[in-house]
Amino acid sequence: MTDNVRAAIEAHAVAGYPHEVCGLVISEAGGQVYVPCANGAATPSEHFRIAPEEYAQAEDRGEVLAVVHSHPDYSAQPSAADRVACETSELPWLIIEVRRSEDGVVAAGELVAFAPTGYQAPLIGRPFFHGTLDCYQLLVDFYQRELGITLKQYGREDDWWANGGNLYMENYADCGFSPVQDLQHGDVVIMQVRAPVPNHAGIYLADGKLATEPEHYPAPGSILHHLYGQDSRRDVYGGFWGEATRLILRHKNVTLR
Repeated sequence: MTDNVRAAIEAHAVAGYPHEVCGLVISEAGGQVYVPCANGAATPSEHFRIAPEEYAQAEDRGEVLAVVHSHPDYSAQPSAADRVACETSELPWLIIEVRRSEDGVVAAGELVAFAPTGYQAPLIGRPFFHGTLDCYQLLVDFYQRELGITLKQYGREDDWWANGGNLYMENYADCGFSPVQDLQHGDVVIMQVRAPVPNHAGIYLADGKLATEPEHYPAPGSILHHLYGQDSRRDVYGGFWGEATRLILRHKNVTLR
């Protein structure tokens, strides 16, 4: 990274404070250039999103070398969500810290660079970051790691359930799921939690075990799920979760183990 690129990143981060800013470093005409992008996230003070159109425009200019974003009033060290998204992008990432001092001056600080290393967030105990580490992503990761089944990804803004979205009900058939009446290991439990539509999903664990994370104690008859703002965990299925259940789904490629 050149001094000019770093200076451009710092200037963008300071100008966009207290929101996260984002952009791309590209190779253009033999040199490195920082391309600032608009943050399209619904909560720009906590997350960032680069629109596909802006990414494509940057690619038209040159090779994309790195993804950039800022951490306002927070360390530049990557979060679990940053590390997961870095793996998905298959590109190096740069994070710039930016803070307001006691005298009111906003200034950039540490810049941290990291690259894909094969990192995977654990199924149990992962932090919550909507759209990256949430109840749907837990379902995707469980099916891939535990059952060898790849599920589709769907774009989802924070609070979609209160803004006309219906992620699970609109897409379960497209992903290969069908409603069932009984419960077996790996079934998806769709729940409605303080929302106008079903907005939460868990995976039923008949024996309470995870083959890819055998260090955890068995929790028979539990659901593995990821509540908003909490770490992913297993809870005994029944009681509140049973009352909140609206649908039980089974994937066409799942067989009883």
